[in-house]
Amino acid sequence: MIRCALPLLALLFSTFAAAQPVELEDCRISAGPGMPSMQARCATLARPLDPFGEVVGEIELRIAVVPALNLSPEADPLVPLTGGPGQGAVQFYTASAAAFERVRRDRDILLVDQRGTGQSATMDCEMDDNIVEGQYSIELTIEFTRTCLDQLPHDPRFFTTSVAVQDLEAVREALGYTRLNLYGVSYGSRVAQHFARQYPESTRTVILDGVAAPQKALGPEIATESQRAVESILGRCIEDAECGERFPEIDKTFQRVVRTLTDAPVEIEVPHPNHGRPEALTFGRNEFATAIRLLAYSPNSIALIPLLVHEAGEQRYAPLAAQYLMTSISLMDSLSLGMHNSVVCTEDVPFYDSATIDYDLLHASYMGPLQLEALEAICSIWPVGLIDDEFKAPLATELPVLLLSGTADPITPPAWATLAMAEMENATHLIGEHQGHGQIYVGCVPEIVADFIDAADLSSLDTQCMERSFVMPFFVDFSGPTP
Repeated sequence: MIRCALPLLALLFSTFAAAQPVELEDCRISAGPGMPSMQARCATLARPLDPFGEVVGEIELRIAVVPALNLSPEADPLVPLTGGPGQGAVQFYTASAAAFERVRRDRDILLVDQRGTGQSATMDCEMDDNIVEGQYSIELTIEFTRTCLDQLPHDPRFFTTSVAVQDLEAVREALGYTRLNLYGVSYGSRVAQHFARQYPESTRTVILDGVAAPQKALGPEIATESQRAVESILGRCIEDAECGERFPEIDKTFQRVVRTLTDAPVEIEVPHPNHGRPEALTFGRNEFATAIRLLAYSPNSIALIPLLVHEAGEQRYAPLAAQYLMTSISLMDSLSLGMHNSVVCTEDVPFYDSATIDYDLLHASYMGPLQLEALEAICSIWPVGLIDDEFKAPLATELPVLLLSGTADPITPPAWATLAMAEMENATHLIGEHQGHGQIYVGCVPEIVADFIDAADLSSLDTQCMERSFVMPFFVDFSGPTP
């Protein structure tokens, strides 16, 4: 494992490179082809591929600034740090801009596609159709991973969080911002914590949404946490008058579907989400698990789960199969797989402790060991990259930190935020009841976040409105919830 407690020479080199000013020019940014665009000011910033300077080469970071509405904005912008790992900041923000409009009244929104994502030296690989369509095996995954490594334009060792936070500090210096307000969602919460650790003097406030605690290695608990979340969702359906009546014993139906698809996957045709033509698909336990897991992320899609499970229990698999294909393709389109692997194979998989993994509970979950085995297979041949010595320690800080969690989050439960807070001296943790992964879109949370950034003070926040946050009612049929 390469650790990067930077020597003086590398630190000086990094500072020199970061001091170069950049010229912002008018541009338009969007979440992708065919999506609405918005005005911004854009530039690129050259950065060394290797912060130590031992490997020759440069990459270019894509920067976009969405100007504040106020003609005399504050000197500290909001920086959204995104999930995946592997999603670009520009894509995330342009799809989520409404949630940050209160903040933009007085502050610029600074978007930096993290190295390896978006248009910052993208480290992506074309996903093998066989893997997308469920023909998974350890051997096929390793074969695809070797092909992916051969396709990459840059050495993957230099696309980790420890290097990315240096890039962000260089962007801050180049644009002349005093300090940064960090909003990190999911994996982005890991980036935000490490930036605040490395550059506390450059950080003003920190918002962590769907908190990835530094002490936790992502992977061993994905299946068991998702199982917990799904059991909670189905239990809430049983207790709900309309949902419980429409789908009696939906928890038992769920278990029966898992057993059925484990024993005998079905062959099915569904319209392809990109071109609409019928697509032959083998739909088994792995495909079912992928669809359910991704549906469990958001309260809006959570509302569909009992209905889709009921349909599958009646051997009508097409609705869930269509969800599987659509979400899988969307996920692959939005993530840079090479960057994702560089992060996970440096910051997570090397820290797995088999003695602490409950394999019985893992195998008993609806996902089973698929996710864990796939990550271990990928990382068995993926190069381990740069990681700072203190990277896995909880963030010790006096900075104001607002942590956000949802009780139905299938991957970063509230307990992870509690772990992350262990050495934070000025932190508040807000938990959304029955909410999923990422709270920034929920109810009054955008207002709470904006107030927090304005004041840089947790004591004055009015958070009672979260108790009234809307939770999407369960769909009882494909027309929607009961009026």
